[in-house]
Amino acid sequence: MRSLALPVLFAGLLAALAPAPALADAEADKAAIAARLGAWAEAFNARDASRICDLFAADLVSSMRGRPDEGRDAVCRRIASALADRGVTLRYTPDIEEILVSGDLAVVRLVWAVTIQRGPSPAVTKEPGLDVFRREPDGQWRIFRFLAYSNAPD
Repeated sequence: MRSLALPVLFAGLLAALAPAPALADAEADKAAIAARLGAWAEAFNARDASRICDLFAADLVSSMRGRPDEGRDAVCRRIASALADRGVTLRYTPDIEEILVSGDLAVVRLVWAVTIQRGPSPAVTKEPGLDVFRREPDGQWRIFRFLAYSNAPD
């Protein structure tokens, strides 16, 4: 009996000291999601409408203050229309506050800084939001629900 105790104790110590694969995967997932958001901003700022909608799942539902819920096609059309207006300069910069990952789902709290310039003076607004990501069958993280809201007083 005594000869079995030492190997069991040793195995327990090794297991306790080994890095947790779930934590390492969550960190890699967080980095992948942050990279997807950064790539989206890059595509938007370059007015590359063809790359923008890849961030959104086919069953996207977007909820924004002052407009009815929209699906992927409506969101993509609205963004493409805004980018086609050469009379305005638009720029998005994400400030990621938190990414929570659980398996193939993730929630991101973030604030988008939006710079809009028509004429000489740019206007910057902050758009807080909550994005719910899902790992799709192709391995990519895509937003399938998002909520953009305002902290401005009514």
